[in-house]
Amino acid sequence: MQGIVTGFAIIGVVIAAGYLAARLRLGGPDATTALNRIGFFVASPALLFTVVSDADLGALLGAPLLVQLVAAVSVAAVFVVVNLVWFRLRVPEATIGALGAGYVNAGNIGLPVAVYVLGDATAVIPVIGLQLLVISPLVLLLLDATTSGTVSWRFVLSQPVRNPIILGALAGAVVSLTGVSVPDVVLAPLEILGGAAVPMILLAFGMSLHGSRPLRGEEGRAPVVVASALKAVVMPAVAFVAARYAFGLDDAEVVAAVTLAALPTAQNIYNYAARFRRGDVMARDIVLVTTLASPVVMLVATVLLT
Repeated sequence: MQGIVTGFAIIGVVIAAGYLAARLRLGGPDATTALNRIGFFVASPALLFTVVSDADLGALLGAPLLVQLVAAVSVAAVFVVVNLVWFRLRVPEATIGALGAGYVNAGNIGLPVAVYVLGDATAVIPVIGLQLLVISPLVLLLLDATTSGTVSWRFVLSQPVRNPIILGALAGAVVSLTGVSVPDVVLAPLEILGGAAVPMILLAFGMSLHGSRPLRGEEGRAPVVVASALKAVVMPAVAFVAARYAFGLDDAEVVAAVTLAALPTAQNIYNYAARFRRGDVMARDIVLVTTLASPVVMLVATVLLT
């Protein structure tokens, strides 16, 4: 219990420091972008390489990953049904809404939560792989087809291999599977760079919260509220039921499954929406609302479950 509270306190303090830095205009107007890009392209790939290369990959797959898949697909399906009955959004906007309900921020927030709350950075790696290697290409394919009328397979299939986080994880997986020994002269610098990933990501995220003004998109507030509620509350509940009763996981695995499912919506969906210029304000609002709600939900869930 004390470790959980300490973990959330660490995350909260660093995020608050980032928000304060943005409010005081430290680092200039491009500080958030710079931190995000360095964290995304340099520090996070290094962190994932060092973590995955030393992990038992077989233990990362199986029931815990299936729990996340079941939870994500369930809430996305609920949003689609609600949209058909109530919102009547067009396919691209409905796709963004469904993705907002079930696509977790496994990188920017998931890594710090895995490190400081679950005590195991590898817990989030299968979710990152599932989302970036399976879900993202399918969503990009759908958005591409419904906005342009054609499908650019090269664009869709190149997305996972153009992602440095995936490349870092894949390189680590190769090392883990082959048993190759990485020389210290290579591994030590990567460990230093990887150690900067979590604080850099949290600082950048805190900065991004400054000046946000949600719930002003043309799609209205209702889709944002429904998608956010599905993500922040329903998805962790589905993960709990699936983990406890469908897959019979132990207590620690149930806590991990619920915590990961309670992560906020990933910023990726805003990038996808902005790329196709459909539902980008709605995506931004879902990310913001779930990000504010997620720490409370995770803390309450972990306290109840432990």
